[in-house]
Amino acid sequence: MDSFSIIKYKPQLKSIWDKFVANSKNATFLFERDFMDYHKGRFLDYSLMIYKNNHLFALLPANKKNSEIFSHEGLSYGGLLLKKKTEFDDVLECFKALLKFLNEQSFAKLHLKIIPKIYNELPSDEIDYLLFIVKAQISRRDLTATINNLKKVDDLSSNRKRGLKKAIKNNLVVKEVNDFEEFWNSILIPNLELKYKTKPVHSVEEIVALKNKFSKNIRQFNVYKQKDIVAGVTIFETKHVAHAQYISANEKKQELGSLDLVFNVLINDVFKGKRYFDFGISNENQGLYINSGLLSWKMSFGAQPIVHDHYIIDTNNYSLLESVLI
Repeated sequence: MDSFSIIKYKPQLKSIWDKFVANSKNATFLFERDFMDYHKGRFLDYSLMIYKNNHLFALLPANKKNSEIFSHEGLSYGGLLLKKKTEFDDVLECFKALLKFLNEQSFAKLHLKIIPKIYNELPSDEIDYLLFIVKAQISRRDLTATINNLKKVDDLSSNRKRGLKKAIKNNLVVKEVNDFEEFWNSILIPNLELKYKTKPVHSVEEIVALKNKFSKNIRQFNVYKQKDIVAGVTIFETKHVAHAQYISANEKKQELGSLDLVFNVLINDVFKGKRYFDFGISNENQGLYINSGLLSWKMSFGAQPIVHDHYIIDTNNYSLLESVLI
């Protein structure tokens, strides 16, 4: 009979963890330890490695708070990372073992934020079904705006077309750069402070350090009018998705068309070979509200909405998985 065992991640297992992530059917570079650990001082890591008959079968990137476990709160998405070749009954037993383990460790709740399906290498909906069986409750649902490049809708709004003409008239230029400080200090930080009284999730020192670790995945595109920066977009690039992590422009963006130009270049040139171009979420207050202006702006490029779900699971419900297969 197959048996599952679970151990807590420790730094000595970094190479094993990263190798699994690289070959998982539903993981991205965000789950590599060099990315997860850049802000390890902010979270109490409780990542788990799940073995089937002594062979690594799944990973749970996670942190703990009191008597509850969370899909790592320092990451945009999470969930259970699976190897490419899996049988449904094995995933069921794996998930049951995970919930039972957490329950026995006195963790009453597991907060799971599922990785959006656009990032999956292969279909990975086993957990979605199992969440139904264990009576998981949706705690949050975000709405992101995404362009499907395989079935692109030619739906660029008239405002975007006018903006592109303005950018061309103003002789704006888009450049990919390795220097993040110019965008962070001149555009991003001042804008976030002015509009939202907040700071970027990543400090400039952190994004530079991450760029050094993930040079092919983290890319910066700036827009210039002559020698002056007027806008920029930071891209997190995975195998199938180009995700706009940061978008910002100076106060003249409407008259210059700076963002219209940079997204025209990114969508139709730089990342035209990706399955998806993702603008990110437009939610506020834990998903309860949508910034309608922001969402409408993203959709004016031809993007369509997809959801990103968060769940709360009672770990004691592992027993509900014992009678699923007949």
